[in-house]
Amino acid sequence: LPLVKASKSLSLSLQAKMSRPVQARRLEGIDKNIWVEFVKLAATYSTVNLGQGFPDFSPPDFLKEAFVRALSRENYMLHQYTRAFGHPPLVKILAQFFGKLLGRDLDPMTNVMVTVGAYQALFCCFQAFVDEGDEVIIIEPFFDCYEPMVKMAGGMPVFVPLRPKAPEDGKLMSSADWRLDPVELASKFSERTKAIVLNSPNNPLGKVFSREELELIADLCVKHDVLCISDEVYEWLVYDRKKHIRIASLQGMWDRTVIIGSAGKTFSATGWKVGWTVGPNQLLQHLRTVHQNSVYHCATVAQEAVAQGFQRELELYGKPESYFIQLPNELQQKRDWLVQSLDAVGMKPIIPEGTYFLVADISKFKSDVPDVPDLDEPYDSRFAKWMVKNKGLAAIPLSAFYCGAHKNNYDHFIRFCFAKEEATLKAANDILQKWKQEKTGL
Repeated sequence: LPLVKASKSLSLSLQAKMSRPVQARRLEGIDKNIWVEFVKLAATYSTVNLGQGFPDFSPPDFLKEAFVRALSRENYMLHQYTRAFGHPPLVKILAQFFGKLLGRDLDPMTNVMVTVGAYQALFCCFQAFVDEGDEVIIIEPFFDCYEPMVKMAGGMPVFVPLRPKAPEDGKLMSSADWRLDPVELASKFSERTKAIVLNSPNNPLGKVFSREELELIADLCVKHDVLCISDEVYEWLVYDRKKHIRIASLQGMWDRTVIIGSAGKTFSATGWKVGWTVGPNQLLQHLRTVHQNSVYHCATVAQEAVAQGFQRELELYGKPESYFIQLPNELQQKRDWLVQSLDAVGMKPIIPEGTYFLVADISKFKSDVPDVPDLDEPYDSRFAKWMVKNKGLAAIPLSAFYCGAHKNNYDHFIRFCFAKEEATLKAANDILQKWKQEKTGL
């Protein structure tokens, strides 16, 4: 009798297993993620991680002190829910701050929305604006989440590359040497185009789009009645006296642009996950619908601290004591140091105009990792894996920032993050120098 019962139980168990597919169609083909693989490799093998884009130094003292004050104050409500679309002190100071930058009177309740980092802001935009079959133009190389987020919303990504132009003999390439072809860009716009994603300063290249390039994009957006999702998380990290121009400030663009920002990049606190969107109410009202039906709410204490950080920066705007002036000055020095270090060993760096990142050409190192014809994996991906396993230095292949059809067109570059302590960059230099000595036998 027990055997009969066991057999019957097993039969029911087998019948209970689902035979129908459980995965939603929107997830097909987007399950792989470069960061899952390379973060694991870095944790396993690397002694120096210049792969992921986060600082290994502390946020500024004034921001940490603001967080501690928010935690320890007697106002217990800072431990509870706040307004779903943004803590009132934060949206008020953001409206004031960005109103100053854009030359507009912004309503904190309708022109600003706080999100769980810029990542969620991007997700809200694609879910709010993109319908089945809509086309979204993405400029390559691009932050890797743009493509899967467009596809999850039912849209179709349309890619247009920044094309490098060789510099004069003897000069290192700059991110400014990577430019859009105006005719090629115009050819990507059609009646099916719903939006274009702009990332300036650009991750991974560090390119800061010029006024001329932004006006080209703006004119096409207005002509074709297209939205602009403007990812500006590195807006304060601009070097060599370059200027970050906000495309929403150009003629005809305010009503069709959503600006995305990040306290993580602004204040070197990526783990706090406080981001925001700024734009016209007729666009942000749809983002609010997505937000309230997904995460609904962001951490109150972190928003309170970021609000105090922006209050300080508004009072110090344009002054030498401003963190928004001090941080890029410090990072430019780190950038220059890494440029010299890479150039000295034969990895040709592309000098970035902004961001945390520097892309380098690894063509001269192909003898270390020979190419394998007809292999699906791009060369730079194999090189980066070999480098972290054999040299202990982690970086990210540039091909990770291209669509599948174009990955092998730019497969001899890797991306380094220089937003690191001096000791970290020195350790990276030591690895590179030892590598050079092994190659030359000197």
